[in-house]
Amino acid sequence: MSPNSSQHASATTETPISTQGVGIGTVPAEPTDPLLWLEDIDSPKAMEWVLAQNKRTEAELFDTRYEENRAAILQVLDATDRIPMVTKRGEHYYNFWRDAQHPKGLWRRTSWESYQSEEPDWDVLLDIDALAAQDGIDWVFSGAQMLRPAPQQPHVRALIKLSPDGGDQVRIREFDLVTRVFVPGGFDIPVAKTNVSWAGEDTLHVATGVDGGSLTRSSYARTVRSLSRNQQLCDAKEIFAIDESHVLAYVSHDPTPGFERDLAHDVIDFYNSKTFLRRGGDWVHIDVPTDVGVSLHKQWVIFSPQTPWTYRDTTYIPGSLLLADLEEFMRGTASLRKIFVPTENNSLQSIDFTANYLLLNILEDVSSQILICDPSQDFALTALEAGAPLHSFSISAVDDLDPACEDDYWLTLTGFLTPTTLARGTLNASNTAPSTVKSPPARFDADGFEVSQHFATSDDGTKVPYFQVSPKDLQLDGANPVLMNGYGGFQTSLTPGYLGALGPGWLARTSSDGRKASYVVANIRGGGEYGPRWHRAALRENRHRAYEDFAAIARDLITRGVTSAQHLAATGRSNGGLLVGNMITGYPELFGAISCGVPLLDMRRYTQLSAGHSWIAEYGDPDVPSDWEFVRTFSPYHRLDDSLPEGIKYPVSLIWSATSDDRVGPVQARKMAAKMMDMGVSSVRYHESLDGGHAGASDNSASATMLATSYEFLWRHIAS
Repeated sequence: MSPNSSQHASATTETPISTQGVGIGTVPAEPTDPLLWLEDIDSPKAMEWVLAQNKRTEAELFDTRYEENRAAILQVLDATDRIPMVTKRGEHYYNFWRDAQHPKGLWRRTSWESYQSEEPDWDVLLDIDALAAQDGIDWVFSGAQMLRPAPQQPHVRALIKLSPDGGDQVRIREFDLVTRVFVPGGFDIPVAKTNVSWAGEDTLHVATGVDGGSLTRSSYARTVRSLSRNQQLCDAKEIFAIDESHVLAYVSHDPTPGFERDLAHDVIDFYNSKTFLRRGGDWVHIDVPTDVGVSLHKQWVIFSPQTPWTYRDTTYIPGSLLLADLEEFMRGTASLRKIFVPTENNSLQSIDFTANYLLLNILEDVSSQILICDPSQDFALTALEAGAPLHSFSISAVDDLDPACEDDYWLTLTGFLTPTTLARGTLNASNTAPSTVKSPPARFDADGFEVSQHFATSDDGTKVPYFQVSPKDLQLDGANPVLMNGYGGFQTSLTPGYLGALGPGWLARTSSDGRKASYVVANIRGGGEYGPRWHRAALRENRHRAYEDFAAIARDLITRGVTSAQHLAATGRSNGGLLVGNMITGYPELFGAISCGVPLLDMRRYTQLSAGHSWIAEYGDPDVPSDWEFVRTFSPYHRLDDSLPEGIKYPVSLIWSATSDDRVGPVQARKMAAKMMDMGVSSVRYHESLDGGHAGASDNSASATMLATSYEFLWRHIAS
C-alpha cells in the first residue's frame, strides 16, 4: 500500500514512545520538512516536478551516443538466441519470454525433445501483449502457480499473477491450460499484495487485504482465508492471523503424494518467523527459536539457524544445515544431523532435492561449489566438479516426482566474461558429467579483459573481497574509468554473472584518451557471501560497517593505481541505493559520480512509507529514541545537513526511481534530489520511470532505457 497525504504527520511533533526493552522516551523533534509534498505520489504538483526533472535529465543525456548505447543494450536483452530457462511440470517445459515482437511477453511451453533443438516448437498459452490490449491495462506477468494433479494426470489449471504497473500488487486469475483461457467464473483475486496457495482443486489459501484490519503495518496480509470455488473472498473463513506489527502471514499447502499437509507462516520480521503445522483443526508450532529457518521435505524437517542454537545440550553454529525426522522432532525425541557446517571462508546459499539426493549450493570465498548429499550413504557429501574459479554455478532438481527423471538436475554456469551455459545431468552410482543443453553466443568482445579477486582491509581490520573486471593491459596510473557496484544487505550475495548488458553498455566504451572501462563488484558485509555472520555484522547499529567496507574497496582501488576519485563511479539500487546515498554524504571525496536507484534515503520516515515497516530488523526503528541515534548516522537525507569538510564537494549524482514502486516508493529519491537542488548542488539530476515497480522497468525497452541512462550519466562524468 503506497503512502498518501493523510499519512503525513508533521515532523515537528514529538512522539511519545513506550516499547518493551528500551524504556520510555521521546524522539527528538525534527525540523519541518518542506518537501513532504513530494510524498503525495500522484498529486499534480508532485508529478509536475517529476516531469520537469525528467525533461531536464533527458535533454542533457538523450543524444546520439546515448541512443546508440541504448540500442546495443536492447539488442542483448531482446536477443532471440538467449537461453529460454524452463520449469518442468508434467510432460511440458514452461517458459516466460520477452523480445522485440513481444515486449510484454509470452507464457509458453514445449516438450523436452523440442527444447533441445535450436528452434524449439513453442506452444503459446498466454500472450500478455494481447491481453493488455484487450483489457486496456498494461499488465506485467508476475508468475504462475500450477495445481498439482493426481499422479499420472496432466496439469490442467494454473493461477496467473498479473501486475497492472510492474509493482508488487497483483491480480490473480485462474487459467485453463487445456482451453488456454481464463476460467469463466473461476478464482479471481483483486489487485493487492497477495500470497496464494492451491489447497485442492476447488480451494485456495489466500493471504491478502480484505478489510481494514487484514493488513500489517508493513502493508502485507495479516490474515489468511480459505477460499472455496464460487465463494466471495469476504465470506471466506479466516484460518490464520498474526499481530499487525509483524511483517506478513501466509499458509502453504504441500501436495507431495503421501505427505500432504498445510503449513502456516508468521513472518515476524525479515529474520524471525514461526512455522506451524496443521494437525486436525489446530496449528501446532514447530518449536524452535524464531531465528531458526524451518522447511519440510517429505519425512524430514530442515533447520538453518541464524545465531548459535542449543538443542538438547548441543550448540549448532549459524549457517549450519541440520536435518531431523519430522515426527520425532514433534515428539521431542529427535537427534539433529549436521548436513553442512560452514567455515570462516564458506557459506550455504541454497538447497534442493531430487528424489534420492540433497543438492547444496555453496560459496567458498564467493566462488561456487556444489555438494551432493546421499541419505542412503549416511548422508555422505560429495563434491560435484562443475566449473572454474571466480565463476558461479548452481544446481537444482528437474522434477523429483517424475520417475523417468527423478534424480535429474539442472546445472547453470556463468561468469562475468563467460556467457551462461545450461546443462543437465543425472545423479546415480556413476555420476557421469552433465550434458550441455543451451549455450548462447557472447554478447560483447571479452578477449581483452580479465577477472581477478582482491581483498581490501576495512576500518576494523576485516578483509573484504571484491571482484575486478578490467583490461588485461590495465595501466596502474590512476586514470582508468571504473564502475563499482554494491548492495550489502538482507543477506543477499553478489556473485559472478555474465555481463551481457553491461558489456556493451559499459565495458565496450573507450575514453577520449584511449582508456577502456573496468567494473568492480563489492562483497561487503550485510550481504550473505559468508553466511549469517557476514550479514549480521552490519545490522542496525553496526550498519556503518557496510559503508566502511565499500569505502575501503574504493580506497584500495585508488591505492593500487586502478583508478582515482575523479574516475571512480558507484552504482546501487534499493538497499544498494541507500549504500551509495551514504557514499554521496559520507565519502564524497572518494567518487566522481554516483547512480542511486530506487533507493531508501530518508531513514527517519522510511517505516511510514510503502513497505518500509518490514525492514526494521535490518535498519532499526527510527521511532525508538535509542535506535534513531544510530539510524540518523546512515540517513543520507539527514546527513545532507552535516557540513562537508572544506574543499570537498558532493560527487555528481543521478538519483532515479519509479512512480509505481510500491515497495520502496519514489518519494525518498524525489526528496533527496530536491533537497540537494535546494541546497544549491548543481551537479544532481533526477529521473523517474512512470511504471516498472521496484525493478524500475516493466519490459526490455524500459530496462534498456534505465541502464543506458545510468551508464551514460556516469561515463560522461568520470571518463572525460
